[in-house]
Amino acid sequence: MIFSFMSLSFWITFTAVTLYLTCSFLKFIIRNNLNENRRQLIHSLGDPYVYMDDLTFVGFFHPYCAAGGGGERVLWIAIRDIQKEFPNVICVVYTGDTDYTKNDIVHRVKNSFNIDLDSSRLIFIYLKKRYLVEDTRYPRFTLIMQSLGSLFIGFEALNQLVPDLLIDTMGYAFIYPLAYYVSRVKIAAYVHYPTISSDMLNRVYEQRFNHQLTTRGIIWSTGKLIYYKLFAVIYGFCGSFADLVMVNSSWTKGHIDSLWNTDSEIVYPPCDTGRLNELPLTNRQNIIVSVAQFRPEKDHALQLKSLAKLYEKYPKWKTEHKVQLILIGSCRNDDDAKRVDSLRKQCVDLDIQDCVEFEVNASYDLLVSTLSKSKVGIHTMWNEHFGIGVVEYMAAGLIPVAHNSGGPKLDIVKDYAGKRIGYLADTEDTFADALNAALSLPEEEYIAMASNARASASDKFSEEAFNMDLLCSVRSYLT
Repeated sequence: MIFSFMSLSFWITFTAVTLYLTCSFLKFIIRNNLNENRRQLIHSLGDPYVYMDDLTFVGFFHPYCAAGGGGERVLWIAIRDIQKEFPNVICVVYTGDTDYTKNDIVHRVKNSFNIDLDSSRLIFIYLKKRYLVEDTRYPRFTLIMQSLGSLFIGFEALNQLVPDLLIDTMGYAFIYPLAYYVSRVKIAAYVHYPTISSDMLNRVYEQRFNHQLTTRGIIWSTGKLIYYKLFAVIYGFCGSFADLVMVNSSWTKGHIDSLWNTDSEIVYPPCDTGRLNELPLTNRQNIIVSVAQFRPEKDHALQLKSLAKLYEKYPKWKTEHKVQLILIGSCRNDDDAKRVDSLRKQCVDLDIQDCVEFEVNASYDLLVSTLSKSKVGIHTMWNEHFGIGVVEYMAAGLIPVAHNSGGPKLDIVKDYAGKRIGYLADTEDTFADALNAALSLPEEEYIAMASNARASASDKFSEEAFNMDLLCSVRSYLT
């Protein structure tokens, strides 16, 4: 027993000493390059920044900045607003999109989101090791392996520039203690969703006590539950290093506050309510539109099944008053492209291929044009952290039919001014019923509900509201 205790003490001491020496070595590397790297970046900006002494660097850690989703919209509007408010701030984006030049990304942002950036005060630092956080690289222990992989790209980022404020906008909490110990940089986080949540733990817990499981299944579920709980503890420890925590919804706040032992600030994501509010509410067609990246969690398959169920339960929408479904979304990689192909095949299997249209990597103008003629917007992701697409539906005058969970349930599709603004559902049948209810609204009732939904979106989720809340949160770190 004494030998076992001594052996355990040795390994604890060895681990602690190794971590200390590793951090000291990394700190030496970063500090050795700190001033020279900053000098070179300022020089690359040219006049007048070379002669300015009060420059502040704000780093945005966003390895997939060219993805084109709701998270990227938050990133670019945050940068635009900070650039406008603080003329001495240089915004730096740490990205793994090495195939894109600065001009490519700025043009893509304009084309996809209609956002204008000041490229003279914008720097991109490219991360060549982004492959270490690709989920396809780790078929087992994906969460922990991706998180450990983020440490390498976190160091790669800091080794090229230590900013005055580091803002993580993609949820890589494992880099926080690294950034703190090797550079003492101030850390802010804008959390779209927790890497792990109590909902995930509850699902595994329910599987653990499923009486139909075999002994092997019980052992597997128990191991998975232990793995998730350990990961949640480590994730909470890393998150506690953030000096400022902003979250995008009540759902996310509840989970992050519990996991990170913090009191986060809700900063709702921005929606282009100004342009979308101008779209007329008259002459809308029987079109259901879906706006979401072609990622597995968005559950486009449920949308197709719901449309088929709508036709089955209410045949008039396939014959007399033909309803069309338009899926608008971006593809990040080959896996997403294959997912679109699979969805096209599913349309054929459900015999709805003539009623479904795919718009992949559509421009912002095409998105607005499609919203302007559609009547209903559908959203099917379970426990969506927020649901910016649902807000866009409302601002554009569509009746939202969203999943009865997460942000849409807690923050978005809630009665406004004492009146209904949309519908919630969670199965093929309930989605079919909700779609039928929305499509069946008489013109006068549709306009009244759509107007109320639009007012709710403008009041709570506009770019102006985001600007005010964001700047209020970060101002003390930039002045």
